[in-house]
Amino acid sequence: MTGCRAISGTIFSQHDLEMHDESGIRLREAQRGVPSGVEIQEPRAASVDDLLRVHTPSHIRMIRELCTHGGQHFIDHNTYITARSFEVASYAAGAAIGAVTSALDGEHCFALVRPPGHHAEPDRAMGFCLFNNAAVAASVALDRVKRVAIVDWDLHHGNGTQKIFYKSENVLFCSIHQGNTFPRTGWVDEIGEGAGRGCTINAPLRAGGALADYRYVFEQVFLPAIRQFKPGVLIVSAGQDPLSDDPRSGMRLVPSDFGVLATLLKTIVSTPLALVLEGGYGPSQGEAIRQIFSALTTDIPVPGPGDVQPRESTREIVSVLKRLVI
Repeated sequence: MTGCRAISGTIFSQHDLEMHDESGIRLREAQRGVPSGVEIQEPRAASVDDLLRVHTPSHIRMIRELCTHGGQHFIDHNTYITARSFEVASYAAGAAIGAVTSALDGEHCFALVRPPGHHAEPDRAMGFCLFNNAAVAASVALDRVKRVAIVDWDLHHGNGTQKIFYKSENVLFCSIHQGNTFPRTGWVDEIGEGAGRGCTINAPLRAGGALADYRYVFEQVFLPAIRQFKPGVLIVSAGQDPLSDDPRSGMRLVPSDFGVLATLLKTIVSTPLALVLEGGYGPSQGEAIRQIFSALTTDIPVPGPGDVQPRESTREIVSVLKRLVI
C-alpha cells in the first residue's frame, strides 16, 4: 500500500487576521482531519527563484516590501498581508513543492497550508492568495517530469493557475467550480492558447451541484483527459468549500464525497497524489480532509454512482467539453 504524509506547521498561523474568513482558525480545523497515524512533516520555504518560476519580480518585490511596513494591510478588498506574510506565503509554496516531491518519490502527500494560492496570478495577489502554491510546485515538478496535471475542485475557479499555464502544453489544468461567481472566470470556452490549446478544461457548474454532478464531470471528461495526457504527477488544488455547510458555498457536497473524488483521481495516475489546501471555511472541512486521507491510505474501491443522476445542466456542460477538448 502506498504511504501517505502531510506537510503543515505553526508557521502558517503567523499570517492571520482575526475575524477574516481566511484565518488561522480554518487551518486548525483542517489539521484536525489528519489521522493519528499520518506523519506531519514540517514545511520548508520556497526560494525566491522558485517563486520566480511563475511570478514576476515586481510582484514578489511588492509582497516583500509591503510586509516591511508592519501591521495589517489590504492589497484588495479581501486579500490582506501582515508583517510575516511574505515568509508564511513562501513556506506555503515550499510545502506544495514538498508535496509534489513526496508524490514523485512514491508517497501521497497533502500540504495543509495557508494562505491559499490558486487565485494568485503572475503579477497579482487576489482572492486571499499571495503566491500560487500549486503552480510553483507544478513548475518545479517539470524539472523531473515532462507533463503535470492539476485538478482544482475548489468552489471557485483557479484563475491564477489557469493564467500561468494557459499557453503551456506541459500542464493540463482541469477545474470544476461554481459558475458565475468569484472570480468570474473559468467558462467552458477557456481551453488554452497556442501550444496549450486543449490543455485547460473548465466545468462551471450551476449552484446546487452534488456528487452526481462532480462524478459525471470527472468520469466523462477529467479522467479521460488525464489518461490521454499521461502526466508524470497529478496535483490537486484541494479546496473543500463546495461542502454544503460552507458559508461561501452554493454546492451540496458532503465530506465523504471528497473521499470519492480522491479515489477517482488516484486510480488514474501511476504516481501518488500531491494535494495542496486551497479554500474551505465550513465546520465539516476537517471531516472532509479525514475522508480524503482515508481514500489515500486504503484500497477501498470507488463506490457505485447510485440512483442519483447528474442534472441536465451538467450533462450539457459535459457535452460541450467533449466537443471542445476530448
